Amino acid sequence: MSLTINYLPNKFSRPHSPGMHKRRGKMDVDDDVPKRGGGREAFKPGEARMPVPGDEDYDGVMPTQAGKTKPRLRWNRFKWVLFFANALLSIYSIIGLIFLLLTWFNVWVNADAIRVANRPELILSTIAASVGIITSLVGWSGILLNNRAFLAVYNLLLWVTFAMLVVPGYMTYRRRAYNLEGKINAQWSRDLGTDGRLRLQTVLNCCGYFSPFTEATVSQTCYSRSTLPGCKGPFLKWERFALERWYIVVFSLVPLHIGIMVAGLLCSNHVTYRFGKGMMPKAYRLSLNSMAVIMDNYAQQLAEQYGTDVATDVLARSRVNLPNNANSYSSSHAYGNFASTSGTSYTQHTQGNAAGYAPANQQLFDHEKI
Repeated sequence: MSLTINYLPNKFSRPHSPGMHKRRGKMDVDDDVPKRGGGREAFKPGEARMPVPGDEDYDGVMPTQAGKTKPRLRWNRFKWVLFFANALLSIYSIIGLIFLLLTWFNVWVNADAIRVANRPELILSTIAASVGIITSLVGWSGILLNNRAFLAVYNLLLWVTFAMLVVPGYMTYRRRAYNLEGKINAQWSRDLGTDGRLRLQTVLNCCGYFSPFTEATVSQTCYSRSTLPGCKGPFLKWERFALERWYIVVFSLVPLHIGIMVAGLLCSNHVTYRFGKGMMPKAYRLSLNSMAVIMDNYAQQLAEQYGTDVATDVLARSRVNLPNNANSYSSSHAYGNFASTSGTSYTQHTQGNAAGYAPANQQLFDHEKI
């Protein structure tokens, strides 16, 4: 049973309290009528009071009627904030992914040294950039479609992107700040292997670790009488330079990303001025049974004030109709005491659908005015 049976539903809400102003201000055409909830579409002539089964009015989809032009849409300030915030996320995610892909494809100078010596950090940074692009795509879907469900997922993915962003920054900072020399000593001796050492010797133009006689991989440029220097010095210098640039770039994006997260949390639920989906809560939606109870209450009020004859006549002229599947309820429960008083079944005056109670309500009030 709908909760609307306890009061008379009104299409228009009361005006704003003193001191509260309309959002559009000078842009509004009618200055005498303050803007009310539900949007402009709810105030069109003949607009349905409540959604019916199969209603397509949900986030992102607004059905259009043939022969009618759709009004010009305007973005509010919250939507613009989300737009620019997500644009920044898209820009630095795409730029970061491009730089990382060029590193994977060995386009940069000494890029192969990063692929060998800093492979875990490179993989995590690539994943972070990819997650950032996916997050921005979800954000664009929610912003352009005014879909709060997408924007909720977008806010969740922003936290995931933040975690993926700071992890490689912390790893590169810790590697450089705490005993970098000892770490590259252990890496050269235990982790790189023959192929990794050969690639570093080729990129850094060195031979062996301290000299050609210390853990060297023989190649055309690295042999026992080679004049090339050991790789420890160039390797240590390159790691310090690359790791410092790496974590500086990552940590410089952290404040920007936190600002995007704050903007998403504050603005996602206000991408439009509509509350929720713009539909009546389920507990308050009119049903056939609820409509029968409401009309029974009207009939009883009329019968008490004007007598059963007047009430019967008003209900007959109102032509408020219910489908056949509601006749059984309306005849046994809805009409109630009024049916026993007037001796007339409520179903005799109900021959259409529940959406027609507005004319009946209007006629009841007109009769009271008379």
